[in-house]
Amino acid sequence: MQVAITCRHGTISQATHDYMSQKVEKLLNLFGRVTSIGITVDFTNGKSTVEILVDTEHRHDLVSVDTDNEATAAFDLALHKMEQQLRKYKEKIQDHRGPGLGELPVKSDDESAV
Repeated sequence: MQVAITCRHGTISQATHDYMSQKVEKLLNLFGRVTSIGITVDFTNGKSTVEILVDTEHRHDLVSVDTDNEATAAFDLALHKMEQQLRKYKEKIQDHRGPGLGELPVKSDDESAV
């Protein structure tokens, strides 16, 4: 899996870079079909905007964006949103079938005569 961290209008420290890489690697525990992750940090007007783009198999892209005064705080908020999106996407993939025959209600003869 590839992790790309880019900055616009500023730079981040190596410690912040390592922190983001380490935290984003944990997304693989939630969903193993992640092919690449892109993190963009944008410093404008005294605020930091962090965008996390996750590419999954079968061409599904998930995006989360958040803004805060500090880059790490914005990253943590965006990461939380991404975790929620990945959980929802994983549940959607796993629950793609309808109810089984054992779960369908059985019609009695009295109901069909009405």
